[in-house]
Amino acid sequence: MSATREIISSGNELAALASVDAGCMFFAGYPLTPSSEVMHVISDLLPKKGGAAIQMEDEIAGVAAAIGAGMAGIRTLTATSGPGMSLKAENLGLAQMAEVPLVVVNVMRGGPSTGLPTRVAQGDVSQAKNPSHGDYKSITVCAGNLAECYTETVRAFNLADRFMQPVFVLLDETLGHMHAKAIIPTAEEVEKGIVPRKTFDGPAEEYKPYAAAQDEPAVLNPMFTGYRYHFTGLHHDDMGFPTEEIETCRKLIDRLFRKVEEHKDEIESNEEYKVDDADILLVGYGSASLAIKEAVDVLREEGIKVGMFRPITLWPSPEKRMHELGEKFDKVLVVELNQGQYFEEVQRSMSRLDINKLTKTNGRPFSPADIIEKVKEL
Repeated sequence: MSATREIISSGNELAALASVDAGCMFFAGYPLTPSSEVMHVISDLLPKKGGAAIQMEDEIAGVAAAIGAGMAGIRTLTATSGPGMSLKAENLGLAQMAEVPLVVVNVMRGGPSTGLPTRVAQGDVSQAKNPSHGDYKSITVCAGNLAECYTETVRAFNLADRFMQPVFVLLDETLGHMHAKAIIPTAEEVEKGIVPRKTFDGPAEEYKPYAAAQDEPAVLNPMFTGYRYHFTGLHHDDMGFPTEEIETCRKLIDRLFRKVEEHKDEIESNEEYKVDDADILLVGYGSASLAIKEAVDVLREEGIKVGMFRPITLWPSPEKRMHELGEKFDKVLVVELNQGQYFEEVQRSMSRLDINKLTKTNGRPFSPADIIEKVKEL
């Protein structure tokens, strides 16, 4: 059994602690409600580990500095909320194209624009799938409780180094500011599970960082270690130099897709709660799943058999499992703190248009009573 510890903390603080325990040595960002505590806490923790945290002049500079640390081979983090993600978008596209690993914690709040800065929402789900223009496959995980604010952040760092790209960790205002007990792995246990990124150790003249197999990421040796190559946001050849050669460009974008698509088994994660004997399926994620789970328990006491499916990895979505569940259940209800951003993915995955939804966009969380009332309508 893995070694664990009990800690009383908030979700934002746990994400910061997880980053340091996972080997992150650099943070750059800008304070933005409701994510600011991530920066506050990690700025205290990192110097004690020999790392560095810096508040940049804005969110754009924050992600740019974090990408620079990733280029240097450092595990790196930036954290923000919805408007900050909008500002980071262009540089996140650079990281996708150049295949620079970093972790981005997004503590979601109401939007669009300034929206409801101190209120909860799940309005950045669609953005997390494609935060920047162009063709690539996002990796996005979503914590559903305090412990996962820690464990999913740890997992994100390993995924970032495995697939050589940004990995997004979605929290929301409720989870970020919730303060309670969480049972999490010990720092020693996390350290055992750290999987460093691959490097090339042969002769420098044989090094071609982007000459990877078509279902694998680039192998980028850290800067300043004697291996020369080029970073660019342009389509590039095996050495990273810009090119417009037709087949090279096609294979590059194809690989950015396939390196994720063909290894979903390493990425996907979900929770199924009382699904086996259920008559009605509820689908939800993030803090909304806490209310869903309580609603399931209350409804079962009343003789209504309900179960919950919770995707933890939102992108790539667990489409195969959702399709299986769609064939099993006549009645499916998607519960989201937005207008239905994941609802459309559930429809697509289940190949059905008769899926029901319960949404809220006024900055207030769901209560179990909200969900119970909707289920009884079904």
